[in-house]
Amino acid sequence: MFEDKTMVADTLAGINGELIRFGEMIPQTENKELKATLKQFRNACEQSQEELYQIAREKSYYVPAAKATQTEVDHVKSLFSGNAK
Repeated sequence: MFEDKTMVADTLAGINGELIRFGEMIPQTENKELKATLKQFRNACEQSQEELYQIAREKSYYVPAAKATQTEVDHVKSLFSGNAK
C-alpha cells in the first residue's frame, strides 16, 4: 500500500510533467482558441501543483532547499547579464 508521502510525490511529479508539456504545446499552436484552452488547463494545473506543494510542506513531506544568499543571487544575475566574474 502506498504511503501518503509517496502518493504526494508521484502526483507532484505527474503535475510537473503536465506543466512541461503545456509549456511545449502552447507556443506551437496558431489556433487562438486552442491556445487559450491550453493556457486555462496550464493555469489549473499550476493551481493544483501549488495546493499540493503547500500540503506537502505542511506535512513535512517536502523540505525546500535553503534560500540563496545575496552573493549567490548576485552571481547568477551577473551570469545572465554578461558581467560574470
